[in-house]
Amino acid sequence: MTSSPHRQLPAGRRPLAKTASAGPVPPPAGPAGRSRWGRLVATVVVSVAAVTPGLMAPALAAPVQRSLHLSGTAFGAAVTCFFACTAAGAPVARRIVPRLQVRAVLGAVGLLAAAVLAGLATASRLWELCLLLALAGFGNAFTQPVAARVIAADIAPGRHSFAGGLFGAALGAGPFLPGLLVTLVAAPHGWRPALWTAAGLALLALTAAAAARPDRSGADAPGAAPAGRAGTGARPAAAPAPRTVGRVLAAWTAAAALATIGSNVGAAYFIQIGTASGFTAATAGTLEMLASVLGIAVRLASGGLADRAPHRIPWTVTAMMLTGSAGLALIVVGTPAAFVAGALLAVAGGWGWTGLLLAATMRLLPGESARAGAAMQGGLFAGAAVGPLSFGALSGQFGIGATVGIAAAGPLLGALLLAAGIRALARDTAG
Repeated sequence: MTSSPHRQLPAGRRPLAKTASAGPVPPPAGPAGRSRWGRLVATVVVSVAAVTPGLMAPALAAPVQRSLHLSGTAFGAAVTCFFACTAAGAPVARRIVPRLQVRAVLGAVGLLAAAVLAGLATASRLWELCLLLALAGFGNAFTQPVAARVIAADIAPGRHSFAGGLFGAALGAGPFLPGLLVTLVAAPHGWRPALWTAAGLALLALTAAAAARPDRSGADAPGAAPAGRAGTGARPAAAPAPRTVGRVLAAWTAAAALATIGSNVGAAYFIQIGTASGFTAATAGTLEMLASVLGIAVRLASGGLADRAPHRIPWTVTAMMLTGSAGLALIVVGTPAAFVAGALLAVAGGWGWTGLLLAATMRLLPGESARAGAAMQGGLFAGAAVGPLSFGALSGQFGIGATVGIAAAGPLLGALLLAAGIRALARDTAG
């Protein structure tokens, strides 16, 4: 939708759709506005492989620490390298992704993930863990900008929330593979065979990358204007002022970081928290798989429902952050039943908002899909970087239960920041 050329906009406001200055406006996704899902599915598969090193390492924390004689703080610092490099690499990825073929980016990320997992299987020193996880984190930084670009170019605006949920399912599926490998491989055979198996499975992502169709000329070709100028769904009649958009984007990025501190602790250290609550490592791994499946279902269902009322997406994200906070608080009780209920809420609800927040940010930044993806990527993994190091340090001092309770404050504060951004948008568009 574009404004009439004769309509006078209020001072400080901007039209709803940008005028393309760096290239032609791309056509709606697919012929007659239909969506093309193939490249997004390939992106999801590669994203699962890309996040696996960062989740496999904490899932194997106990045996790796014993084998390599590492303290919890030292091991947490190594895991932090993954998430910190993802956050630091987001601005770089934002600039690189629009200039390269989607298929080339996906192939490089998948290959790097497999190589890192193989390297971790042979690592014997702390610096090796840090270096390998840092490399994997940098590769992981490219997944969300690629996903935002593909959604903007290939998916019809009315399906952006479901598409964001589908990409968010990559994070939901992330804990599934570590849980499966801890149960079936690490428990009976050791942590190194589990990592070798993960490396072999990550190679399958290369098949998905190779199967992704080449970029179309014009809309999403290298060197063209960033995809997504066609719009991201229905919007209110008045668009917010650029200054308000910048402030809201900063608030939402910070909200994503704060909420992720808690949800990352619940997801990455699921097995360690489960064993502290009375389960065996194998049983905790099975529960992690179930939580992962539930998380995928929540992302897909919430994305599909959000497309019916896209203006309500930010409030839905706020509610899900609060759900994650409540789940972490429930885990503090310390009983097996409380862990099961709390962990399901923390992983399924507390992680379920990621794809929706990406869709909401794309609506906030029409025509700037790479910027939207990089902003959310930076926020998510900046918060995730705090989790492992703080968990290792605090759990050694106060115990696992108390540390999970502290982590519950993250999603609560994130929900408050998100709500503040929503209200700022409402005041600006109503003024």
